[in-house]
Amino acid sequence: MGEKLSGLSVKELQCLENQLEMSLRAVRKTKGNLIHQENLELCEKVKHIHQENMELYKKLCVARNVNQTAASALIPNGFSTSEDSNELIHLQLSQPESQSPAGISHIPFLMNVKTSNRSSRS
Repeated sequence: MGEKLSGLSVKELQCLENQLEMSLRAVRKTKGNLIHQENLELCEKVKHIHQENMELYKKLCVARNVNQTAASALIPNGFSTSEDSNELIHLQLSQPESQSPAGISHIPFLMNVKTSNRSSRS
């Protein structure tokens, strides 16, 4: 490779060196531009994926709210359920505060008095 360079003068070698340096700079600049462009495209993809993620999260929150609302609508008389299956609920019979229509006030109803967690009793 270097055999053909032996006959060149110092000035010709310096000129060749300058040409090589300019070519190398052009290659590095092109490579830098390509990497920069690819980086911009990847940033846009990240931005788009983040936006999709936020939209899916919002849909999930809406779906959870709908499910919770539907579940609470199925539970009569305002009773609620707990996520903790170890929770104890103590119920007590009591008389209603006001007279019900159709004269059925003599029927007692259940009232939630106290809740506690089984794990705290262990």
